[in-house]
Amino acid sequence: MLTLVSSPRFADHLTPPGHPESPERADVLARVAARLAAQGGTVAEPRSATDADLLRVHTPAHVAAMVATRGRAVMLDEDTFTSAQSEEVARLAAGAVLTAVDLVLEGALGARALALVRPPGHHAESDKPMGFCLYNSVAVGAAHARARGLARVAIVDYDVHHGNGTQQIFYEDPSVLFISSHQHPFWPGSGAADERGRGAGLGATLNLPLPLGSTDEDVLGRYEREAFPALERFRPELLLVSAGFDAHARDPLAGCRMTTAGLATLTARLVDGATRWCDGRVVLVTEGGYDLATLEACLTAVIDVAGAPR
Repeated sequence: MLTLVSSPRFADHLTPPGHPESPERADVLARVAARLAAQGGTVAEPRSATDADLLRVHTPAHVAAMVATRGRAVMLDEDTFTSAQSEEVARLAAGAVLTAVDLVLEGALGARALALVRPPGHHAESDKPMGFCLYNSVAVGAAHARARGLARVAIVDYDVHHGNGTQQIFYEDPSVLFISSHQHPFWPGSGAADERGRGAGLGATLNLPLPLGSTDEDVLGRYEREAFPALERFRPELLLVSAGFDAHARDPLAGCRMTTAGLATLTARLVDGATRWCDGRVVLVTEGGYDLATLEACLTAVIDVAGAPR
């Protein structure tokens, strides 16, 4: 059974006109959630992340800087902006992942959840916002799962942009396996194959850099050869997926050529694998995806495959 976690408040994070991470993306998330609810599915309201939740992965200075933007429109970098309610909405995005993790860990074996959130989070590093992201929601969720007593958590990031923030946060942590497939070389510039972790975390980072124009076959092949064997060896107790849909051929910000069916197949393979690795416990979290029609189609397809009994 797949539970969605979402809120109409994700529309309250406003970006400048023409910005790709627009409030219209929240309208897509709301439509998808409403459609599932109308079909009898479960849509849960998220809680807000507390300072204690955020401080597991972010520095006190970073949290204080984000709190200082409350009530104001601020340009944090050339891509990343706040409006009056953005910090509260970003806390709610992180809180949606916390809610999803709790639902999955407290549910029956095979429980799955999808957090439909914005702004995205995987570019936010421990000490700075970046790439549309204020707080790193998936990292907050992974750290929460560890605090609940899990020994091993895996994060798979198939957004077309490297999850630099998630990598940076867990780069020395052997308890969190981070796997990222992404167009490379490409923004943000990180994610080379030789970035494998540091210290105790050496080997707990696996990057799958993809050349411009990579197709479904290219991406799925890399997962079959590298990612799935790594997950089999690691045997996580929970799988988190940073589900960005900007590797799609229709996305305006990148140059990969995946299809809706290919992204759904990749998700299905991850969900199937989780039945072996972690008793089916999966939390998916939305990241990028900037063609609105494609975002809606991909979410619908992912819900179909992740919500199917396994």
